[in-house]
Amino acid sequence: MTTTPTVNGQVIGMAHYATRAVAERLLPAGTTFYQALALNTAEAAGGAVERRALTERLTGAVKLGAPAAEATVADLTSAGLLEERPGDVLALTAAGDALVQSYKAGVARIAAGLYGDLPAEDLAAAGRVLAEVTARADAMLAAG
Repeated sequence: MTTTPTVNGQVIGMAHYATRAVAERLLPAGTTFYQALALNTAEAAGGAVERRALTERLTGAVKLGAPAAEATVADLTSAGLLEERPGDVLALTAAGDALVQSYKAGVARIAAGLYGDLPAEDLAAAGRVLAEVTARADAMLAAG
């Protein structure tokens, strides 16, 4: 008989890192998880995003430090996956867009395999709990 673990930071973290490890297998050699997130952010913004908004997404959502967020952006422009445009805007290149589309399709397949047969009410409850935990942790971080 197996017991259901109590939900805590360790259990949540283990699920995150296991899922992330599976998703990272989809990335070309040399491309990091944070770079994929940055490219996804640009794609979600219609293919172009202000540099400040992109770095804020990386520092806010995944808690990267500002220097690491800037380095991620610099690496993407150096690799030809993002290009600089007037107004401090970063745009996906054709290669960047191709990587994002491939990654998104792969992540959708992974998500279907991981979550597809779980009851909708369980997923909704987990989503509510995790959103609340995230909000509380963000508040703690903001309070110092």
